[in-house]
Parts: sequence; C-alpha cells; structure tokens
Amino acid sequence: MKKSFGSKFKALFSKGNKNEEFYDDLTDLLVEGDIGAKTSYLIVEELESVCSKNKITEQDDIMQELKKLLLETVKSVELNYEQGKQNVWMVLGVNGVGKTTSVAKLALWFKKRGLENLVLASADTFRAAAIEQLELHGNKVGVRVVSHQHGSDPSSVVFDAAEAVKAKGPGLVLADTAGRLHNKENLVRELQKIDKICRSKADEGCYKKILVIDATTGQNAVRQAEVFNEAVGIDAVIMTKYDSTAKGGCAVSIGKELNIPVAFVCDGEKYENISPFNASDYIDDFLGL
Repeated sequence: MKKSFGSKFKALFSKGNKNEEFYDDLTDLLVEGDIGAKTSYLIVEELESVCSKNKITEQDDIMQELKKLLLETVKSVELNYEQGKQNVWMVLGVNGVGKTTSVAKLALWFKKRGLENLVLASADTFRAAAIEQLELHGNKVGVRVVSHQHGSDPSSVVFDAAEAVKAKGPGLVLADTAGRLHNKENLVRELQKIDKICRSKADEGCYKKILVIDATTGQNAVRQAEVFNEAVGIDAVIMTKYDSTAKGGCAVSIGKELNIPVAFVCDGEKYENISPFNASDYIDDFLGL
C-alpha cells in the first residue's frame, strides 16, 4: 500500500514542467498523505523557493530536497528507562488505537533488553474487559499486572503498581489508562489526577507520558495529540497500524504543530512487532524512495 502512495509522487514528477501547477499538485498530494493543509503549504512553499533559487529541476534532486524539509519537521526520540531509578510511564490514547497491546509490546521490548523489575498497571478501570485484556497480555509476555476491580479509582492502581516495583528495587511501571478521554472533561480531570500520582511515584526526570495513535487516522490522530498534550503534556508518541497505511503523514504534522517526537512504530499484531522510530526511513517510506 505504501508503494502505491509513493508511486503518486513519481507520477506527479514524471509530468515534466516543475511550474506553479506542479507545486499546487504536490501540496494536494501531501495533504492526501495526512500532512495537514497548513504544514503542507509551508513545506511546498519553501521547496519551491529552494528549487528556484538553486535551479533544481531533476526529479531525484527535488525529492531529496523535499525529504530534507520533511525531516526538519518530523521529531524522533529514543525512549529509555533510567537504570537504578523508579520510572513511571503513563500510556494514553483513545479506544481502538491499540493502546493496551502497545503497553504489552513495550513491556516485552524492555524485558528482552534486561529489565526484570517491570509492572503493568491496569489503570483503565472504565472500559469493560480492559482489566482482563491487560492481564491476558501480561500473562503472555510474562510481566506482572497490578489491577483493582472494575470502576475503581485508577490513581490507586498506579499507586499500588509503583509500590510493587519499589518493593523490589528500581524499575518501571507502565500504566494503561482509560481511552475515553478524548473530548470528555470529567475524564481529562481524571487523567490529571493520575498524572499527579505518576509524577509523585517516579524519581525526578523518570516520568513519561506516551500517547498511542493509529497511523491510519490521519488528522484525527493530530487532533487527539493536541487534546492530550493540552491536558497533561505528551513526551512521545507510539504509532500503531503502521503496516496498514499507505500514508501515515500525521507524524509530520504532530512534529511541526506540536513539537512532539515519535518513539516507536508498531507494524503488526504480534508482541514483537514494535521497533524504534527512524525518521529517515519513515520519510523514505512515505515518499516511496
């Protein structure tokens, strides 16, 4: 699917004249690729200026300039826990983006890299079967899950999970939170309450807020990032369903508009299908290079 979108770039470049119409079509194509209209316009405007100034007319050269400009907007970050310290990471996202599965994937990722003191906190106490779902994942990846009964206070779950980690020395809590926070004022308040507990239970500089977004949802993912970022501030993004999208340009908009980096991409349903985000590979994929 990704190649079919990349082929649209190639088809556009094969038309010949790199005139005003070409740059207008290129803007439309970037928007179609889930980069916001405003960001697409600014990028193409700068591309046209650079190509005109430096008399760049060849397809490969223009594509490389476009890649360079896109790379300036996409942010990436390496997400690591602090060894010898108490780490608490709150994982956020709306229902349906693969948040709970991503928590399990993260757990396995760090477990394979030697982290033994790791606990999953089932802080989504609202959604039916969310607790059972995380417990099932925990069993499959061999990581302990701390949970309370359905409808209980999510903050207390995080508190207990952090205490469980602390009892064994330094480690990491991955807290799976409720996914109905988007545009729900009472749940945003609930999130801020969990945020307060997470911050208090982590050593200084060891608390992270990670947003899971579905790469296939385009500008909706950008708006979600905006809402969650306003509520508690987001440190990094995990993009799921990356294998299912021909576009996935939302990482460009999230980087440009919100200055939030991407840490991981998930490209399949297996627990092993998670890898660190590589901005250069991502842009190559997007442009079909």
